[in-house]
Amino acid sequence: MISSVNGRVAERTEDSLVVEVGGVGLEVFTTADLCHQAEVGKLISLQTYLVVRETELSLYGFSTREEREFFTLLLGVNGVGPRLALAVLSTLNPNAIRRAVFAEQPEVFNRVSGVGKTTSEKILLHLRNKIKDVDGFEAAAALDDLDTEVIGALTALGYSIVEAQAALQSIPKDAPRDVEERLRLALAYFS
Repeated sequence: MISSVNGRVAERTEDSLVVEVGGVGLEVFTTADLCHQAEVGKLISLQTYLVVRETELSLYGFSTREEREFFTLLLGVNGVGPRLALAVLSTLNPNAIRRAVFAEQPEVFNRVSGVGKTTSEKILLHLRNKIKDVDGFEAAAALDDLDTEVIGALTALGYSIVEAQAALQSIPKDAPRDVEERLRLALAYFS
């Protein structure tokens, strides 16, 4: 198995990078964020996962081991292939996935293109016992109705779920428990 790749970005497409390693260009499918962040000509280090099929070999790359672990977990879900698992990680970061699993919110996965109600429930059921509590994350993971409204408002304004959750995490702990005020503070994160 090819566990990692270190090399120079030779080419960048919408969903993959060509990483030159020892004179060989390897096409590595990556998350949307990683594709946009990578710069042609710059060195990059990726955690990778090799998918072997009868007619093809595909290499998937991630910026962290945690992302690769979540990719592997998602591949264990019946009906989720590598492209769909990558789409989930392009839309939701590992913390957003953890939060959805611990709060038992399968609807979070519906935001991923290609994931319907049945698949989102399968993902939730599969990950429920596989994701471990990290530093008390489970206790803090459940979003209350107020924060769910703020995330809903931010995604309605065009922000991704990852951006919305990052903005939500930037709100001070002692902030007022008022939707409008919390939304204002979350929007300040983007300016």
